[in-house]
Amino acid sequence: MPVPTPFHSRTSALCTSYRWKDWAGFYAVCSYDTNHDREYFAFRHAAGLLDVSPLFKYRVVGSDAAEFLAFVMARDIRRVKPFQVSYCCFCDGKGKVIDDGTVARLGETDYRVTSASPSLRWLQEHARGFGVQIRDESESVAALALQGPTSREILKQVSQDADLDHLRFFRIAQARIDGIPVEISRTGYTGDLGYEIWLRAQDASPVWDRLMTAGSSYGAVPAGLDALDVTRVEAGFILQGVDYHSATRCPTESRKSSPFEIGLEWTVDLEREPFMGQEALRLEKREGSRWSLVGLEISWEELERLYETHGLPPHLPAAAWRTAVPLYDGQRQIGRATSGSWSPLLKKNLALASVETRYAEPGKRFQIEHTAEYERRTLTATVVPRPFFNPERKRA
Repeated sequence: MPVPTPFHSRTSALCTSYRWKDWAGFYAVCSYDTNHDREYFAFRHAAGLLDVSPLFKYRVVGSDAAEFLAFVMARDIRRVKPFQVSYCCFCDGKGKVIDDGTVARLGETDYRVTSASPSLRWLQEHARGFGVQIRDESESVAALALQGPTSREILKQVSQDADLDHLRFFRIAQARIDGIPVEISRTGYTGDLGYEIWLRAQDASPVWDRLMTAGSSYGAVPAGLDALDVTRVEAGFILQGVDYHSATRCPTESRKSSPFEIGLEWTVDLEREPFMGQEALRLEKREGSRWSLVGLEISWEELERLYETHGLPPHLPAAAWRTAVPLYDGQRQIGRATSGSWSPLLKKNLALASVETRYAEPGKRFQIEHTAEYERRTLTATVVPRPFFNPERKRA
């Protein structure tokens, strides 16, 4: 049975839909209203406040912290500067991804690692011989994501000791909110301007209240996971357990993925001292990957014509979908779309997909399965660049 997050006293009072899900063992709001539209448009035109406390959070400290993290991560964490955040992934010995997340350098030898799934045991198993201590802070540290075009102005109203006008993308600053110590990172999962606030669990309620009060003048609303799911598809962000599966939890080898196969090649620093999975990744880099992650735009005109044959208007789910859908070149299956959504902002039918690498070139066309009135048909899907949505304000 899920347990409450540190913000539960506030989120539960506002969740009029009573729509919850289990996220890493915690209660998480799917949408506060019966429909997530208001929350989605807040993310894109104002700001949404999201409880992200269920993220797994590990503190790694010690004289060998950088060396240890550089060994277990595909990215060379030794290059991360103080108060910088790095997005990365970690692999098993065969170069298959176990998880993706962030590493924040909070001091000279002090780091915080976030992950989507529990990773403490795996980190501890590989810490032997390194001068590090690893502490699970998943319950003691609460976290909020404030995302959207007005998020900076809201935080400037409530925070002290941090120059948010000059806080760069993927940097972190120590600050206070009404005297409460917090860390503010310019990070998020919406692909928009946004921040994440890290704080002690016991300080959760007053920080939530202060942000909501200040945010009311800037169009901020509490937001749930349904709206987040649409924005992360628009941003082209992958999700573990949907767009790829952790190598430690795959029942078959064929379900495992390398960083090169799920669009994370840019997080791999190959040419350096040995790290987990390095040799396997070097071999794959030389020989090429069988699979590639791509963005798809699905033909709306063909969707309309398909439903017209049944005398119906076109129909798509309001929420993002996470069920794998086959992709075909003629009669041959060449991959699968793993998640997708209708984009209310872009007015396009979008998907993320894993395809055979020779089909990954932008402009390539093939077919995606679609069921209408219990009949399976296909629509044209075109490979397009990711991210689908990438506003300048995200990095400005």
